[in-house]
Amino acid sequence: MSTREVGPPDLPATGPSPRLTRGLPGSPPAPPVRVVHLGVGNFHRAHQAWYTAHASDAGDWGIAAFTGRSSGVADALGPQDGLYTLVTRSADGDAFEVVGSLSEVRAAAEHDRLLELLGRPEVVLVTITVTERGYVLDADNHLDAADERVQADAAALRADPRAAVTSMPARLVAGLGARRDAGAGAITVLSCDNLPDNGSLTRAVVVGFAELVDETLASWIDEHVEFATSMVDRITPATTDGDRRLVEHTQGYVDADPVPTEPFSEWVVSGSFAAGRPRWESAGATLVDDVTPFEQRKLWLLNGSHSLLAYAASVRGHATVDEAVADPTCRAWVEQLWDEACRHLTLPPTELAAYRSALLERFGNARVQHRLAQIAADGSSKLGVRVLAVLRAERAAGRVPTGCATALAGWVLHLRGVGVPVRDAGADRARAAAAVEDLEAAVTGVLETLGPDLGSDTALVDAVTAQAYALRS
Repeated sequence: MSTREVGPPDLPATGPSPRLTRGLPGSPPAPPVRVVHLGVGNFHRAHQAWYTAHASDAGDWGIAAFTGRSSGVADALGPQDGLYTLVTRSADGDAFEVVGSLSEVRAAAEHDRLLELLGRPEVVLVTITVTERGYVLDADNHLDAADERVQADAAALRADPRAAVTSMPARLVAGLGARRDAGAGAITVLSCDNLPDNGSLTRAVVVGFAELVDETLASWIDEHVEFATSMVDRITPATTDGDRRLVEHTQGYVDADPVPTEPFSEWVVSGSFAAGRPRWESAGATLVDDVTPFEQRKLWLLNGSHSLLAYAASVRGHATVDEAVADPTCRAWVEQLWDEACRHLTLPPTELAAYRSALLERFGNARVQHRLAQIAADGSSKLGVRVLAVLRAERAAGRVPTGCATALAGWVLHLRGVGVPVRDAGADRARAAAAVEDLEAAVTGVLETLGPDLGSDTALVDAVTAQAYALRS
């Protein structure tokens, strides 16, 4: 097993605590690397790395995890040999667990190591958590070939197939090119991001990028690379200094980057994985032929209400999800959004009711401290799959959905500087549209950035404007 309970070591009466490493008594050994992960962060470590560590064949499946834009996780976990503490927070208290499935943690800049690993035949799986923005999509959910990063990365790889690149599609294409050149055989790419049909979407952006670089590589990818699909669910807030102090105080060692999370976890996966994978089902993952019903349930109910609360509840002064859902007004917004979404979900009503009830319990867990500012980031790339899908279904049915309108009204006010700060590199157009003095004009301009049809929908503009006035007052 790659997960082991590590109790406080025998320490002298005084002196500093030891650093968490594989040399600490009771710590798990490093499994051989057979998986590469792109975008290591708290969610990956609370979810896919945890499932891999708990699989019945965990000792055969080590992960080499690469960071995204920041090297922070690699800087923290490198000296710890990839080990970290998972702090599971329930209403009854905390449970501590050292997870050892990350055999290597590397900065994104270590590009040669990525190419080397993907050129090995024993490495048969790539998993991804880069968030919605990392796929570099255009308005039609295709690879944005006009994006400056895409153009620069494509030019670099055309000049040198081993050149350092920055975007996720380019990093994968460079790695798959190295795999083809090494004759290392088939491999599976598994997206774990909150995007509908994320396997097909990943295939489209990767093949699309390969076509910009080398048509023969695009053909090789079509023949040798499987793109699997998954739905992921586990609320995982950002790590705080308080988490670090707690781990040292209770466990007797220093962990530079522990991960707090909730007890609930779900992973639904679809794919054949012809090249192999860990036995995730032995750790509780569900293998299905079609992820879509579970994916829509999670995106529209959990993620949609998270976005609503991040924008609208922060206007009311709330800082965390548990604070927001304890507010009867905010809870009513959430229930309203869920009523709208459930009209378009295909799972049985009893299952949806049970999921909604469980979500309220999860949201109300005050010990998780999931901050609205964290959820609010990158709304321009999140709202499309979390809220607009339900909005469009409701408008097609002739209804003006007040719950969806409240979420969008909160986002407009967020862009105008109300509530939590804006952290969204893709929102420049929307922020400019929101900055005009007249609120109705601001709503119209912001909706147009999400879709021209939305900005011209008078009934929708009126509903969002009314909700924005109500929130602002």
